[in-house]
Amino acid sequence: MPRRRRPVAQHARLRSPHPLGQLATLLAVAAVVAVVSVIGVVSYTAYDLTAEFVDEAVVVENQPPVPPDLGQLEGGVNMMVVGIDACEENLIALFGERCEGPDSEGRLNDVNILVHISDAPRKVTVVSFPRDLVFEAPACDTSDGGRFDGGYLQINELYTYGGLSCVITAISDMSGQQIQFGAMVTFGGVIEITNAIGGVEICLASAMRDENTGIDWEAGPRTIQGVEALQFLRTRYGVGGSDLARVSNQQQYMSRLARKLVSEEVLSNPATLFRLASTGLRNVTPTQSLTNPLTLVQVAQAVKDVPFEDIVFVQYPTVTASSDANRVAPNWEAAQVLWDALAANQAIEVTGDVAVNGGTVVADPTPAPEESPGETPPVEEVEPGTVDPTTGAVALPPSISGSSAAQQTCSAGVVN
Repeated sequence: MPRRRRPVAQHARLRSPHPLGQLATLLAVAAVVAVVSVIGVVSYTAYDLTAEFVDEAVVVENQPPVPPDLGQLEGGVNMMVVGIDACEENLIALFGERCEGPDSEGRLNDVNILVHISDAPRKVTVVSFPRDLVFEAPACDTSDGGRFDGGYLQINELYTYGGLSCVITAISDMSGQQIQFGAMVTFGGVIEITNAIGGVEICLASAMRDENTGIDWEAGPRTIQGVEALQFLRTRYGVGGSDLARVSNQQQYMSRLARKLVSEEVLSNPATLFRLASTGLRNVTPTQSLTNPLTLVQVAQAVKDVPFEDIVFVQYPTVTASSDANRVAPNWEAAQVLWDALAANQAIEVTGDVAVNGGTVVADPTPAPEESPGETPPVEEVEPGTVDPTTGAVALPPSISGSSAAQQTCSAGVVN
């Protein structure tokens, strides 16, 4: 049924981000930007680090060809970013039973993000896939040179079977998108990246308590780094216990990380930039397609002029899984509207809520101008999947939640 149109520009317009800050809208792409700065500014100094970065690159089966020049790209490119919840030695004490004994779960594929960089006019769309998503995964090559036959499984099992390549293969199959690039970063790596820039300021709309991650924080702004960054990214009970709410909470972190990276505090400090660059090189595992220095520079150039309003974070639409009421399955129809819009290089307009299950809320939206009685304009109805005549953007189905980087959100903060 038609949805009431929500104006796109409800919040203050921000200046366009710096070329190196754009890709930092993701957890791991911040590190890719760091790689660009190292190669472009201090390549000789960082030779040993970049060599290790290339040596650890992942081979992806059926890898789509990488465009020779992203500046002239037709059709856009996609990058898969995978965040791994690993039992790293210095973090084992924080994970408790999950990392203890012979039955420990080891590495879990906790965060899956597809980043779409459109053809000109450039736009960036960040699609987060819930870790509780179940679907029919295709066969894929495994990390040890074997073959996984595929099957009905939960998305966070994929990395265990076949590593980054297997995740890329499955998401490409599910979405119908060619994925040219990929990168993996552990939560420990995210901590290091956060520390390198002096922390990220997040926002809590109310107090947040979570015994599982050790969070006991009061409402208000809070600068997090180190262990606190890990606690915030892992919490789900701190936002009500839903994995879908946690995804929205992680998107708040990504958006605010982008703001920090384009701030003068980072960009005007060469020491901070170099620290960020070297940290990123040490903590990101790329696909082979992402190791060419020229490619990295081209990726940064492709998004250098994208304003925050055209960087949109959305959560992949889902329905309750028929096999398990505690899991979710793809909402194919709603997702197709998103994929079609990206294929046509159309701007998208989120008509759904900012977050699923109340994970986040909009922080202090700019109030609309007061209108005299009797002068309230009629609100147009916009059918999902059609173009909003006012904004020129495709109205996404309400089942797709999300926000733009121009919107500031806060964690709802449910006490547990």
